[in-house]
Amino acid sequence: MSTSIPNLKRTYTRVPHPQAHTHLDKVVRVSVGTALFPFYWLGARLYGLPGLSFGVDSFRLGMRSLINNKGDISHAEIYRMLFAPVESTRYFEFGLAWEYLSDIRIGRYLDVSSPRLFPLALLAHRPKVSAELINPNQEDLTLTAGLVRACGMGNRCNVSNALIEEVAFPESTFDVITSLSVVEHISADQNAVLRMWELLKPRGKLILSVPCAAAAEEQYIDVDQFNLQRCAEDGFFFLQYVYDDALLRERFYSVLGPPIRHGIYGEKKPGTLRRGLVEKWAGGKYPRWKEPYTMAQHFEHYDSLDDLPGEGVIVMEFEKK
Repeated sequence: MSTSIPNLKRTYTRVPHPQAHTHLDKVVRVSVGTALFPFYWLGARLYGLPGLSFGVDSFRLGMRSLINNKGDISHAEIYRMLFAPVESTRYFEFGLAWEYLSDIRIGRYLDVSSPRLFPLALLAHRPKVSAELINPNQEDLTLTAGLVRACGMGNRCNVSNALIEEVAFPESTFDVITSLSVVEHISADQNAVLRMWELLKPRGKLILSVPCAAAAEEQYIDVDQFNLQRCAEDGFFFLQYVYDDALLRERFYSVLGPPIRHGIYGEKKPGTLRRGLVEKWAGGKYPRWKEPYTMAQHFEHYDSLDDLPGEGVIVMEFEKK
């Protein structure tokens, strides 16, 4: 898939072939993760890591899913909800997005392909909200739909296999729209954001998060993570844009206006984030249960994108006039 943004620096990452694991390896890793996760969670709390409450929300949802499961949710997925609920920068993204939504009344809510834990946690805390969850990845959406049913939210939450540009909702339908760690993967990112803006009611809120850095780039890997692309070049697939200030203004602020507030978190040493992601993508022995403590140790808040030594994430809140 070719990019619609010219003249950006391109980076290419090769993901090692997945490592094979014996049944005994898996049993040991599950046992170790189950035993150690609470200690790493507590360590991260001492560091003041945002978003840790989502571990509690995910545990509750995981238990509900385990009790009510009708067979369409794997035990591996339930285990992840119980003991490895949040990945990577999602701690910061979820925590800031939750803070921004804390004082907003929500009737109708649209989530555009965010990691499923965030919209499910929102619905669990706000029983009067009705939601639409859209995702073009059918496999991922099927799992989300199973969790919605298992958690007893099916009467007020509809899931749809669709791209944001294709949805048929009337304009000015939703009070709040969230899209966390999504827009950067869409080559026509500005078109996607414009469609979200059209679907938002006046005085409605749009919460976006994207990867960021002091200098923008577009990233390619040799694995099609979302099963939605054609090969771009030489066996590589478009992964995402990483936005700097200039690119944010060009692609988002020109359509939405500047955010009414935002927050930035980033790695302390360049390359920390990418090494962890590649290890996970390769199916290695990455200790997912340790991730909250790892993120708390190696990431911190920054005042501006220019201060970032490497990659980070920016969470933005926009209000439609």
